[in-house]
Amino acid sequence: MKAEIISVGTELLLGHTVNTDATHVARELSALGMDLLQVHTVGDNPQRLEAALREALQRAEVVITTGGLGPTEDDLTKETVALVTGAPLEEHPDSMARLREYFGTRPMSANQAKQAMLPRGAVAFPNLAGTAPGCATPAGDGRWVLMLPGPPSELLPMLHDSAAPFLQRMSGAVISSFMVKTFGIGEGIAALRIASLTGGANPTAATYAGEAEMFVRVTAKAQDAAAAEALAAPMVAEVRKLLGHFVYGVDVTGLEAVVVAELASLRPDACHGGVVHRRAAGQAHYRPARLF
Repeated sequence: MKAEIISVGTELLLGHTVNTDATHVARELSALGMDLLQVHTVGDNPQRLEAALREALQRAEVVITTGGLGPTEDDLTKETVALVTGAPLEEHPDSMARLREYFGTRPMSANQAKQAMLPRGAVAFPNLAGTAPGCATPAGDGRWVLMLPGPPSELLPMLHDSAAPFLQRMSGAVISSFMVKTFGIGEGIAALRIASLTGGANPTAATYAGEAEMFVRVTAKAQDAAAAEALAAPMVAEVRKLLGHFVYGVDVTGLEAVVVAELASLRPDACHGGVVHRRAAGQAHYRPARLF
């Protein structure tokens, strides 16, 4: 299933706010086995947002917007989605009840109340950390537009608790990735060593360069996480075999964390002359350095 992300907010285009929302949503889509085609950023301009939505819906079954759901005049994402999908905005009773509970005895202005207006036929996503609910709106031909709030403190709980389960029911697949971490080998040489593994469709293997190290990402797609892990396991083992002692772990935080954990586990008599000889299960055997 194909997906696109549209991040809404002039502050993103001006560089005043870093667009971490797209990163969070992209990772969730990958974990759900959905293919992310493109990521767009548009300002608080309904005409440009409308054009971006219409174009994205021509390519993808799922379009996810972030931002533009609040009470201010430039929060126009819902209005624009309603226009594109042909679903007029209606008051959503549960969302309005949550707003009234939030404001309590304080007066609730009309612009605050508009947050409870959702497109007709939408599936509401409650906002547990703010006032603006999200929702999934049908867009015809089995396509959907999912609207999520912009602040990460609101987006992340809604993404994990509401949007992800909704998308899981749609995709019916899971993608699992495993990072084979290395040190002391360049990406070019590593790519040559694992060249026999990089042409597959499922699972796949690809090299990535990082700061002072590189890693190989093995990715598998299956009906559930256990099946994806079982599919990827033989390739992970083969990557480790081909790269040999350059591998220091799989799905570990980093070399520093591995070294510290290894040193912390050593017995006093395990060091001879300041050189580590003990080998941890599943880790490379390091012998190059004096500890002190």
